[in-house]
Amino acid sequence: MADLLGSILSSMEKPPSLGDQETRRKAREQAARLKKLQEQEKQQKVEFRKRMEKEVSDFIQDSGQIKKKFQPMNKIERSILHDVVEVAGLTSFSFGEDDECRYVMIFKKEFAPSDEELDSYRRGEEWDPQKAEEKRKLKELAQRQEEEVAQKGPVVVSPASDYKDKYSHLIGKGAAKDAAHMLQANKTYGCVPVANKRDTRSIEEAMNEIRAKKRLRQSAEELPPTS
Repeated sequence: MADLLGSILSSMEKPPSLGDQETRRKAREQAARLKKLQEQEKQQKVEFRKRMEKEVSDFIQDSGQIKKKFQPMNKIERSILHDVVEVAGLTSFSFGEDDECRYVMIFKKEFAPSDEELDSYRRGEEWDPQKAEEKRKLKELAQRQEEEVAQKGPVVVSPASDYKDKYSHLIGKGAAKDAAHMLQANKTYGCVPVANKRDTRSIEEAMNEIRAKKRLRQSAEELPPTS
């Protein structure tokens, strides 16, 4: 009987210690706080969506507005606003470099922005339709001028005046032409006819003549000077 009672008692779970009870209590409190935060976040999203739905609805009913710029929002809020705008049948875009500074702009369908307007917002600039129209006209004018120049072909540039007329008071009108006609070759600079340059002697004859001249020069140097 005693052995049976002992086996029953040993198979039973031991009561939790004080440390285990504290750990479980903290875990329950943490789970409760997390659940409360999740409910609060969910409620905030619902309230934010309702507020955005009202602002979008007011925007649609206001005939004087064609676009609306919202304050910077976080990623979740922007996502909610984009969804509200899509359901309402409008167009929306996000702009801004940093995630904390990004904002949403919404447009009515019939006033959808052009690519130039979107590029302006992406650069962080305000859109000015008047300046954009002037810029577009200047661009078209420059393009037409380029097409006209291409059709005319290369431009031939002619001097405004003849340089001879410009300097006629210094050199005279016919000075250069007359000087060119009067130029003659100087014979002392080797202007010899080709026929005169030909040497009909053989190499041997030329060498003999050179040796003879050399001997005569040596004989003249050896003669004693006359008193």
